[in-house]
Amino acid sequence: MYAIVDIETTGGSALHEKITEIAIYIHDGSEIVDEYCTLINPERNIPYFITGLTGITNEMVEGAPHFYEVARKIIEITEGKTFVAHNARFDYSFIREEFRMLGYNFHRPLLDTVSLSRKLLPGYKSYSLGNLCNDLGIVVTDRHRASGDALATVKLLELLLEKDNSENRGLIKNRRSSGLHPALDLSKAESIPESPGVYYLYNEKREVIYIGKSLNLNKRISTHLSNNTTARAMEMRATVADISWEETGSELIALLMESKEIKKNKPLFNRAQRRTGFSWGIYNYTDDDGYIRFEYRNVRNEETPLCLFNSKDKVKAKLEQIISRYDLCQKLCGLYDTKGPCFHRQVGLCKGACNGEESPDSYNERAGRALDEFVFTGRNILIIDRGRNSEERSAIKITNGKYSGFGFFNINNLGFGLTAIHDCINPEQDNRDIQVILKGYLKNHKVEKIIDF
Repeated sequence: MYAIVDIETTGGSALHEKITEIAIYIHDGSEIVDEYCTLINPERNIPYFITGLTGITNEMVEGAPHFYEVARKIIEITEGKTFVAHNARFDYSFIREEFRMLGYNFHRPLLDTVSLSRKLLPGYKSYSLGNLCNDLGIVVTDRHRASGDALATVKLLELLLEKDNSENRGLIKNRRSSGLHPALDLSKAESIPESPGVYYLYNEKREVIYIGKSLNLNKRISTHLSNNTTARAMEMRATVADISWEETGSELIALLMESKEIKKNKPLFNRAQRRTGFSWGIYNYTDDDGYIRFEYRNVRNEETPLCLFNSKDKVKAKLEQIISRYDLCQKLCGLYDTKGPCFHRQVGLCKGACNGEESPDSYNERAGRALDEFVFTGRNILIIDRGRNSEERSAIKITNGKYSGFGFFNINNLGFGLTAIHDCINPEQDNRDIQVILKGYLKNHKVEKIIDF
């Protein structure tokens, strides 16, 4: 069964604009068996150029129902149907956003007649609905009105169904079912949200065989279930008998959860992800004379270095960089093993901390600034980022430079300020992989805010 849908809107962005009209035609593969069409009050002004395109005016929608008043009907009439539209992502994204604002996760399997037409009807100059229908002899009435465009899409779908069947190509059938485990419930797969999170793939014994993270859970899992690129990918696809997932809102939270869960479960198909390859680290300590010192060495599981590297050459290059940038001592940075002064002191490039000629206070002022390059060194911070809905935020806690855990809090319920954020944190263990994730992410991505405490 198909739900052929078309909408009209106040503009092109699902995040900022609203629906003004919706038309839904239910098709059983042979004919239309049900329909629902209505104007919708967008609760905002319709731009003049949109009215010029669609003919829908502010006066026309003034007495129309609001989306929340028609939401239940839309859910009921599309339940168990494939969502069909021309450029389906546009219509689907607006409807999903309207439901998201109501606190409901709207999910339907998608069929886009644009991409399908390109496969079954190659060679046309344009695949816009108007141009394609004109080339195919499909009469469109009320162009740029939801009902007219939806009926044109119905006729196009009927033509595509006929061509697909006559050529025995089966493109319109759910091709992903080929090669999948018979126990896998595809309807469950279709309900996966298009949001950041962590997902779990299980075999028929309910054993976790793969754990991953994604900014779009639905898209990533769909890719796994249709992956024919390698023998290993096809083997995993055929083994998946069940799926579960957890939304995180924040990509950073998803990365942290993924790392923890892979270490905990050791899934068969995550072997490559269990080893980070970062085996060298930079460490710091204060010696008996009061100087801040750096050193590099192989990483041990019980230690958390300032920074991690995958080769000895790279860790030495980083130390040479901070020596040059902050006028530090080669010996006190672990790059010149001697009982006397370092080489740089001998040629006048070091201020003499290596043989006591520069005081600890003077030297440590620069060494402390070098420590700040390693993001978390000695800091107590809360990293605030997106939550799982518009009223929620995520929080990651760093205590004395070490990862302490994460949690979620409601932004409308912060009567106790920072105390409420601290209270939401679920304790977690720090390790070198977590440090790599946190430091790498913050160097390359923005979060909402970082709060020192």
